[in-house]
Amino acid sequence: MHRMMKVKVQFMTTSCLFCRIASGELPAHRLYEDAYILAFLDLHPIRAGHALVIPKAHHVWFEDLPEDLATRITTCAQRLARRMKVFYDVERVAMLYTGIHVPHAHAHVVPMHHVHDVTSQAYLLDGIDDYVTPPQLPVAEMEEIARQLREE
Repeated sequence: MHRMMKVKVQFMTTSCLFCRIASGELPAHRLYEDAYILAFLDLHPIRAGHALVIPKAHHVWFEDLPEDLATRITTCAQRLARRMKVFYDVERVAMLYTGIHVPHAHAHVVPMHHVHDVTSQAYLLDGIDDYVTPPQLPVAEMEEIARQLREE
């Protein structure tokens, strides 16, 4: 992670919770920080150790992150995941972007103690141990979706 990054400058906003954390205005339990990203513990974790990795520059959507910045976030998440596996003695660590509560791109890194730690409640109709597989779409519909997503 030593090469120069070509990051489109996005200014921090005074109303964004994560911009305020990145600037040091609000406290956080920081795990990693460099000039471009910050990793810190989630205040409302799925599991102990649940971390967030954010760009310091304000980007609302993960798909708008410059590729090198997204790579930097993923690399940091991988390093945290390796530590979490040892520290929590878990086989798997999840990494996902959701963007639900704070409109600032952020990756969740979650040590998974149960296979459904990051499963949508929509598939756990009868509790955490009763996973319901989502129904398959018809083949023709999947082919059409794939065709449309391949197009620019």
